[in-house]
Amino acid sequence: SFLLQTILVSLSGVMSPGPITAAAIAQGTRQSRAGALIAVGHGIVEFPLMIALALGLGVAAGVKWVESSLFIAGGAILLFMAYGMARSAHRPTQAAIKHGPLGTGIAFSAANPYFLVWWVTVGAALIARSLHFGLWAFAVFGVVHWCCDLGWYSALSAASSKGRKWLGPQFQRIVWTVCGIFLTVFGLTFLFNGIRKLI
Repeated sequence: SFLLQTILVSLSGVMSPGPITAAAIAQGTRQSRAGALIAVGHGIVEFPLMIALALGLGVAAGVKWVESSLFIAGGAILLFMAYGMARSAHRPTQAAIKHGPLGTGIAFSAANPYFLVWWVTVGAALIARSLHFGLWAFAVFGVVHWCCDLGWYSALSAASSKGRKWLGPQFQRIVWTVCGIFLTVFGLTFLFNGIRKLI
C-alpha cells in the first residue's frame, strides 16, 4: 500500500503544471530525449535532498509530533496544489528554452520554491513512513519516485517531438483535473493520518 501511495502521489506531483513540465514539452520539439535528460538533472538535485531529509528524520525518529506535523503540513500542501491545478487547467503552461535539457532539470529544480516546499512537507512525510520499514524501503521509495519523473518527462518530450495533438490544451486539462482529484484525496488522507497520530 505504501508503494502504491508513493507512485500515485509522485505521479500526481510530477504531472502538475510547472516550469519543468513546460520545459519538457518545449525542449521536446528540439530533442525527443530531452525529457530523460531533464529528469537526470532533476535527480541531481533531488537525490541529495532526499538523503539529507532522511538523515534529519532519522535523528528525529520517535518524536511523535514530528511525523504528525509533516503529515498535516503535507496534507495542506497537497490540497493547495490541487487548488492550483484546478485554476491552471484552463491556462496551459508555456516555457522558453534557455538551457540545455540537463541544465534545465538542475536549474528549474533548485530554483523552484514549490519543489522544495513539496519535499520538506509531502516528501518528508513519505520518507518518514518509508523509514519505518528500513533503509531498503527508503532506497526503493527514492528510485520509484524518480522513475515517475523519468517516465512522465520522457513521455512529454517524445510526444512533443512527434507533434502529437493530444498534448494540446484539452489533454492538459484532463490530466490536471485527474491529478487534482488524486491530490485532494491524498491531501485529506495526510491530514487525517497526521491528526490521528496526535491523538
